Amino acid sequence: VQLQASGGGLVQAGGSLRLSCAASGRTLSCYAMAWFRQAPGKEREFVAAISRSGSSTYYADSVKGRFTISRDNAKNTVYLQMNSLKPEDTAIYYCAAGPVITGRIRNPSAYNYWGQGTQVTVSS
Repeated sequence: VQLQASGGGLVQAGGSLRLSCAASGRTLSCYAMAWFRQAPGKEREFVAAISRSGSSTYYADSVKGRFTISRDNAKNTVYLQMNSLKPEDTAIYYCAAGPVITGRIRNPSAYNYWGQGTQVTVSS
């Protein structure tokens, strides 16, 4: 599975961005999907995840109510809608895919496939 993340950019605080993660090589419906992010000097952290069917979603407390993860299995694409962005959301955002059970869905080591990352910069 190859994952290609896109949609990052520079935005002012309070603005919005939508990230996309397109997959090739195998259908995404086989996998749970997630977004992680990594800021300079910090460890990679969980942002959001979605189950294979899309019926269940999970969020980090820091983004709950502001970010929405969704998927379109017919298009083999996962999205992250980010609203009310804050400077602390600045990071490289990575999408990930894997046959992940619910109990490990926030754990980056549970994911087999990773995209290349897309930079999100939020100015104050």
